[in-house]
Amino acid sequence: MLPLFDEPQRSPLAEKLNTLAAEKIYLGTSSWKYDGWLGQIYTAGRYMTRGRFSQKKFEAECLAEYADTFPVVCGDFSFYQFPSDDYWRKLFGSAPAPLKFAFKVPEEITAKVFPTHARYGSRAGKANDNFLNARLFEGALLRALEPHRARVAALIFEFGTFSKKGFSGAGEFLESLDPFLSALPEGWRYSVEIRNPEYLGPDYFGVLRARNVAHVFNAWSRMPELAAQIKLDGAFTAGFTLTRALLRQGRTYEQAVTKFSPYKEITDPNPSARESIKTLIRRARAERQEAYIFVNNRLEGNAPATIQAIVEGI
Repeated sequence: MLPLFDEPQRSPLAEKLNTLAAEKIYLGTSSWKYDGWLGQIYTAGRYMTRGRFSQKKFEAECLAEYADTFPVVCGDFSFYQFPSDDYWRKLFGSAPAPLKFAFKVPEEITAKVFPTHARYGSRAGKANDNFLNARLFEGALLRALEPHRARVAALIFEFGTFSKKGFSGAGEFLESLDPFLSALPEGWRYSVEIRNPEYLGPDYFGVLRARNVAHVFNAWSRMPELAAQIKLDGAFTAGFTLTRALLRQGRTYEQAVTKFSPYKEITDPNPSARESIKTLIRRARAERQEAYIFVNNRLEGNAPATIQAIVEGI
């Protein structure tokens, strides 16, 4: 494997990712505040306060060091809220300008019914009046991101698994999704991630293609593996590709957290997912399309090492 070096030398991994980024193929991780990456991506000495490692300093400042290696990052935090203008200014100001960001759209837009979880308070288990509200999406998210538009790689509409009570099938879901997508402002890269494998078909892909919206190739516990999704007719629906390698098929998020924390090393290699990502990279090169590929710690145990293993074969 390619060694990962600390400062001041740029690592071979960083050089490889920079070369791919020059071809508009961007690889990064899902989130970045993992102290399990110390000594690999992060340098402990940068986060010392009074002779001791400061978790607070690390979390506030590590994105700048992340950008020494990776050209792009996916922010999951935005799924849970509409961040303030001040938050966005601080976030984009905390890393050098070349770093690009993909963001999950707040669940205020993508949740048809709020989960029955304590953090939702009185809204738990209730229908969401703002589901697919294009006006709210534009006013509460796009407006705040407008000053930073050049650094926003893509926006991801992640939809949780819909029950039959939520939608009787793909057709009913698309009857809601299509007018929403048609109402979105142009000039942004939009992508849709679904968790209902039965929706993956010509009608779903057709709706996305008509709006130049990318299907998110997602490795997740109850979705077909990446290799299977890539082979589906019409699955490439936009002028760019977006991939999120999250979980091994059949493994829940909670199981992955227990198995892999604190994400210091790969403990369960996933050759199929790696090869599928290589296939996506090769396709993007051949088609001369932009590609944004994000790897989660919970896929194999350590996202930087997974990415390192992938690019070695490119």
